Amino acid sequence: MAIEAGDFKTGLTLIVDGDPWQVIDFQHVKPGKGAAILRTKMKNLKTGATQERNFNANVKFESANIEKKLVNFSYMVDDTYTFMDMTTFETYELSADQIGFNKYFMVDGLEVSLMMFEGQVLTVSVPAIVNLKVTETSPGIKGASNNQTKDATCETGLTLRVPQFIDEGEVIAVSTVDGKYSSRA
Repeated sequence: MAIEAGDFKTGLTLIVDGDPWQVIDFQHVKPGKGAAILRTKMKNLKTGATQERNFNANVKFESANIEKKLVNFSYMVDDTYTFMDMTTFETYELSADQIGFNKYFMVDGLEVSLMMFEGQVLTVSVPAIVNLKVTETSPGIKGASNNQTKDATCETGLTLRVPQFIDEGEVIAVSTVDGKYSSRA
């Protein structure tokens, strides 16, 4: 299916120069003279590289057929993450580079989506909120206001700011978008 540059929207996946790309951000620009152009920020789903590109509004692209497969995170050895499809018991291995920042949210049994293009695993998509156990933090300051925060380290190595009332051993909900504390789990 052909997609015109003028029909871009955030999250759209398309094929540019033979590779699958995802539109991160875009802006229509109408200069004083000439045709309208589309300024885009795109992410190459094979390499993970982001790039800013300009296109004429009438250029057409082929839609990238990205398949999503639900799998569970099983384990990690060295820098290799192993996932299992719970219906076929097929396993998939991804490198730390393919996982990226999502490595901080990988806990045993977490259900994630593998993004696949032409049978090749590109990356992993995690839920918006993940529950993590706090393994290290300083004791809370008695009488401190609720808006004061302190550093905490979670079981996956993620370091973030949490409210003063959070103690070691507690499970907290963390946003996978920005790696920030969301609430108690």
